[in-house]
Amino acid sequence: MFKNLNLTGFFSEDMGLDLGTANTLVYVKGKGIILDEPSVVAISTDQSNKKSVLAVGNEAKAMLGRTPGSIQAIRPMKDGVIADFDIAEAMIKHFIKKVHKKSIFANPNIVICVPSGATNVERRAIKESADAAGAKKVYLIEEPVAAAIGAGLPISEPTGSMVVDIGGGTTEIAILSLGGVVHSSSLKVGGDTMDDSIVNFMRSVHKLAIGESTAEKIKKEVGCAGIPDNGDGKTINVKGRDLINGLPREVVISERQVAEALSDSLSLIIDAIKRSLELVPPELAADIVDTGIMLTGGGALLNRLDEAIRVTTGLPVSVADDPLTCVARGTGTALEEGHAFKNVFLSD
Repeated sequence: MFKNLNLTGFFSEDMGLDLGTANTLVYVKGKGIILDEPSVVAISTDQSNKKSVLAVGNEAKAMLGRTPGSIQAIRPMKDGVIADFDIAEAMIKHFIKKVHKKSIFANPNIVICVPSGATNVERRAIKESADAAGAKKVYLIEEPVAAAIGAGLPISEPTGSMVVDIGGGTTEIAILSLGGVVHSSSLKVGGDTMDDSIVNFMRSVHKLAIGESTAEKIKKEVGCAGIPDNGDGKTINVKGRDLINGLPREVVISERQVAEALSDSLSLIIDAIKRSLELVPPELAADIVDTGIMLTGGGALLNRLDEAIRVTTGLPVSVADDPLTCVARGTGTALEEGHAFKNVFLSD
């Protein structure tokens, strides 16, 4: 596995890329995380049907749900893997140029994290997109491994560590020991699924059509993994289009309602965690009783999620410091300390 891997020869411009379904984070060697933008590309189509990139990242996300017919705001990543090769290549190329705008070096070595459940075809698509975008050499690392490194778990020691990384498109679960993955699973449920659940809840219960940006705002402000102890909890005003008369309308929804909307998605994640625990070798299971479960990714920020998992599994559950950047920081650490982590890179 990467017998000729020489990460100590990386230039300072080399990059770690957390190519997420919702956001892309870029770590540059020696500089840390210098870019965090939505994985969205706005495409303009002219009268001759020729397509061109209009905007990428923050500017493109602002266009979601607001574009005229000639402009599309596209997410090139789905469930953590590439859904649109050409658009993903354009996005990666844009981020490389943005990072290296003041440098004459524009073909960096790149370490990219991929879901543990990604197929060989999906992994190859990610590598080829980065190659086509100008990468000198591309290395892959599994997302839960990068998350564990970023969260500071002792994955190189002979003790079991468990990480649950809840991203936009997938939830990655892994048990690690001695620098390797003992067990991993990838569930196509994440922040985007939760947003969809909120959209569907608003349609069915309140007869109100809302967009994904509004659903995401609801999740962040009043999202909860359990029914509030007293009353309905916090509330939020939500604006959308009335499905009955087609006119704009505003409603008030509560934390309790959002918890109900998210219950099915969260049950899938918790069930996957329980299944993984059932497959852990006895010695590592004993370790996890002591070390517990580490939550990373944007989904880890959902209110009371750690409590819900703790109650269901009976294990200690912790939320990593700055869980949104754990995967990017772990990818960066693997980039900076290549020889110490050479066993975590995926073979071709």
